[in-house]
Amino acid sequence: MIWNASELSEEILNERIARAERSIIKKYRKQLWTRFTRAVTDYQLIQEGDRIAACISGGKDSMLMAKLLQEIQRHGKVKFDLVFLCMNPGYNDENWQLIQTNARLLGIPLTVFNSDIFEIVETEPHHPCYLCARMRRGFLYANAKKLGCNKIALGHHYDDVIETILMAILYSGKTETMMPKLHSQNFEGMELIRPMYLIREESVCAWRDYNELRFIQCACRFTENCASGTGGQTSKRAEVKKLIASLREQDPVIEQNIFNCVRDINLRTVLGYHKDGVWTNFLDDYS
Repeated sequence: MIWNASELSEEILNERIARAERSIIKKYRKQLWTRFTRAVTDYQLIQEGDRIAACISGGKDSMLMAKLLQEIQRHGKVKFDLVFLCMNPGYNDENWQLIQTNARLLGIPLTVFNSDIFEIVETEPHHPCYLCARMRRGFLYANAKKLGCNKIALGHHYDDVIETILMAILYSGKTETMMPKLHSQNFEGMELIRPMYLIREESVCAWRDYNELRFIQCACRFTENCASGTGGQTSKRAEVKKLIASLREQDPVIEQNIFNCVRDINLRTVLGYHKDGVWTNFLDDYS
């Protein structure tokens, strides 16, 4: 059953919120809470006095991230401020209503702003997802900074990380991935963090289904065409996701191995690397 927040009494709504929060701490503690707090600690994602904009896209990942940050703000030792920043890039009425309904079902107070990203990206015949992602991030940084935030938090998870590794190798000829945190190059003093870095997507789906929630997908026209198979368009990430799933059937540790290939690089076994514009070749110190 998918719940409609407008049909619930305040008492039932509060119980729904409490159940979602309990399921994070208790039922899915190992899969969600432990992995979340480990990422926050290991990668030093949250510091005392931070003001973090949790960026809500309306999907399952960003909504769960919001709840995780809410919980650690309430019960953690580090004191920080939290804003739940939600951009409407041009969603249709049904999707926009669903986002607001889910926010109420989960007790997430949204701070909303509008943009025309979907309208702009619709005219881009090549790499619309890349353009959309870049524009979204710019709008989020700008609005977060206006609200006095020094960090934005995005809901990318472990599966996103390993998919990015393979996409970079197969389609760009690079060894790189999403980082758990990075400084903004265009917004001084701003930082991006990914607190769900170690959480598996299957765990997010399990939490969603247990709480009888339904979330939007990307909701742009390009993604709808990919999902329906129309227009002859295919998402490279979807292709890589299928590839990893097929490899996992042959070897259950394949995903951890993909992750480890960027976590523990032996520079003595690569032809070259670069950092901050400085290039190094293995021949430089071969002798």
